Amino acid sequence: MSETRHDPVAERRLERALKRGLDVALAGAGLAALTPALATIAVAIRLDSPGDALFVQERVGRHGRIFRLLKFRTMTAGAPVQFNADGSTRVAASDARVTRVGKHLRGALDELPQLVNVLLGDMSLVGPRPDLPIHAEQYTERERDKLHVRPGITSLAAVLGRNELYWKRRIAIDLEYIDHWSLALDAKVLFATFALPFGVEPFGLAALVPDDPSERAATAEPSTTAPPHGAPGAPEPSP
Repeated sequence: MSETRHDPVAERRLERALKRGLDVALAGAGLAALTPALATIAVAIRLDSPGDALFVQERVGRHGRIFRLLKFRTMTAGAPVQFNADGSTRVAASDARVTRVGKHLRGALDELPQLVNVLLGDMSLVGPRPDLPIHAEQYTERERDKLHVRPGITSLAAVLGRNELYWKRRIAIDLEYIDHWSLALDAKVLFATFALPFGVEPFGLAALVPDDPSERAATAEPSTTAPPHGAPGAPEPSP
């Protein structure tokens, strides 16, 4: 018999409404304040390499709805995709596909256009990172709980390791986030995200996530042509 799980977020409607209100207020304020910087980044991308400033990709959002995720382009147009052994996409530290401007954007500034996705209702400031449709097709019943909430610009998994974690481990952390969700947790994840460049994690968020004895880095054995059979993948890798 399959396990039936409740949605802890749906049961707390007032907090959900407050979360959405904070998302709209903070995303709107952020876009207003950052518009000159965003325009400068867009011009720099266009001058640095041929192609559009924005990279647009279909992702799976709340309740399985497909939406168009926005981010700044960080790779050369038409760059080949590389894959890890678990099927997730790979971007090495010295990856030749990443443009000169892109290497300064990846992992933080490239995600700023998603403030528009937040205003549109596609995303939240904090939540599980959205997967590609081909990823979502491989979810187990338990993993589909990830679709109870809006995906986020930042996430608990991003704070705890991002690409250093293999794909299924990131999903497991997403599910722990959903099970422990609160506005206070969102605030901790948001502040911990801003603290990442300083190499500190001030709230002990790793304590929320059970140890995984099988954990391994997602950077092993890349392929430059096609993903393993049945594995997810798409151009411009973006976890």
